[in-house]
This record gives sequence, C-alpha cells and structure tokens, in this order.
Amino acid sequence: MNLNSVREERQKWLTWKNIKPYQEAIKALPEYPHAKVTLGNSIEIQIENLSNEEAEQIKQTALLMKPWRKGPFGINDLFIDSEWQSQIKYNLLEPHFDLRDKIVGDIGCNNGYYLFRMLSQSPKKLIGFDPSAIYYSQFQFINHFVKSNIVYELLGVEHVAFYEHKFDTLFCLGVLYHRSDPVAMLKSLFKGLNKGGELILDTFMIDGEEEIALTPKDRYSKIPNIYFVPTVNALKNWCCRAGFESVEVLEIMKTESKEQRKTEWIDTQSLEDFLDPNDPEKTVEGYPAPKRVYIKAIKK
Repeated sequence: MNLNSVREERQKWLTWKNIKPYQEAIKALPEYPHAKVTLGNSIEIQIENLSNEEAEQIKQTALLMKPWRKGPFGINDLFIDSEWQSQIKYNLLEPHFDLRDKIVGDIGCNNGYYLFRMLSQSPKKLIGFDPSAIYYSQFQFINHFVKSNIVYELLGVEHVAFYEHKFDTLFCLGVLYHRSDPVAMLKSLFKGLNKGGELILDTFMIDGEEEIALTPKDRYSKIPNIYFVPTVNALKNWCCRAGFESVEVLEIMKTESKEQRKTEWIDTQSLEDFLDPNDPEKTVEGYPAPKRVYIKAIKK
C-alpha cells in the first residue's frame, strides 16, 4: 500500500467547502510562541497580554469547529466543555502504561486530547490516526498554541500495518465496535506493533460468561455503525484470533452522565437521549445500556 498516495488524496479533504473555513480561520490566528501549556485534566493554554479582540477571534474559531467530542480544553478564559470528560478515561488508564522513550500511536485519536496528555510521559514519538478532517482541524487549532511535535495522520486502522515503522504502544479507544470485522481490525493493530508491544483498547461490552456478541439489528444507543458488542470472553477470543498471547482486563465501567453529556459545544444529543427514559439500564432500542471494558493485549 502506497501511504503517500493516500496522504496526498486526503490532504485534498482540507479544501472541501465545509472544511475550508476551519483551515482559513486557523491560518488567520496570530502566533503565540510563548503560550504556557498545562497538561492536566483539561489541556490548559495561557497566553499573556491577550487582547479582547484576539480572545474573541480564538473563541469564534473554536465555536466554528463544533462539535467538540473529546476534551476539555481551556485557552485563557475560554473553556471548551467537550461532550466527553475524556480525563476520566485517561486517568483510569494512565497507571497501566509507561510511554517514556516509546513510539506511540493513537488509532481513532479524534482531536488529539489523549495525545496531548501523553506528552507528559515524554514518548519518543507520538502519532495519531483519524480520517476526519473536522477532528484534524480541531487538533491543528489546539496545536497552534501547544506547538507539539505530534504527528497527525488522516489515516485509519487499515493503514497501521503498512505504516513506515512499528509501534511500541498502540491505543485504540472506542473504535472496535465501529468495524464490521473486529478480528481483521485487531490483526491490523497486531501487525503494527513491535515484538513485545502493547495494545490498550476499550470497547462496548455486554455482561455474561459466554463467548458471544450482541449484533444490533439497526442501531445501538442511537448509533448506526455499531456492529458487535461482545462479552469479555468473546473479546479475549478475538484478540487471540488476531495473534495476541496475553490479554489483561484493566477495568469495566458503565458509561454515566458525569463522563458523557450534552454541552453547548456539541449542539446534538448525548447519553441521556440514548437511554430508555423509563429504564436507564437499557438503551432506547432495548439493549443493555453502554458499558465499556478496558484491556491491555501484548504481542509476545
């Protein structure tokens, strides 16, 4: 696979009429070479002597790029209150990995919130994969101030096995259930890892000891592209089929409104709209309410 040809083609996405305004707004921003960045629960950016006009320009640029799914981010007094409180997931996972001097990839990285958080561990290289021009633009906007050396590729999981180098650690958070062939996706991730490399992954799950998966007829939690929601044992089997020899369950956690909720930064429905109003233990379709399993799988 010629990834450079794919890259060239996808760079054209940035000229689409719905994306071009984002790109123009980012290019119009002043440079702030001395912005102070704090990589905490919120990615906080402080700019000294920011004028009211510049603050308004930054705010309008951020508003232009809605919806903001991952975050939060802060730029002086501007708080981008994302739909997902992504610090909950990151803080849950952080004790289970050490990225120092490692080559790290985040597959389905959205706007890069997790990548920015990972900077604090001083990895050798950070690369994000996500074929979304909107999320890429959001990343560019934040990185305009952070000025990190994160590489953001407009590529998907299907390109990982063909990437120019292998990875020591791959993150794949909230992607697996969007793929109609989860084992093929896991195989791609497996091929993208160095020997001894680790995969940190989370996905929707259902309770039960059986090695089975829920296959929604149409939608799951109002999401159309959800194909399989496995039990933990079924997920472990998928990982084994893909080549992983060690699968550790890190955490199982129900999705709650403190983690995912509607804010002024998304203008669309969120978790409360996806659940049965008479029984929050079920989705509006009658399936078990969203619950996630977090795993670490090792390529030995």
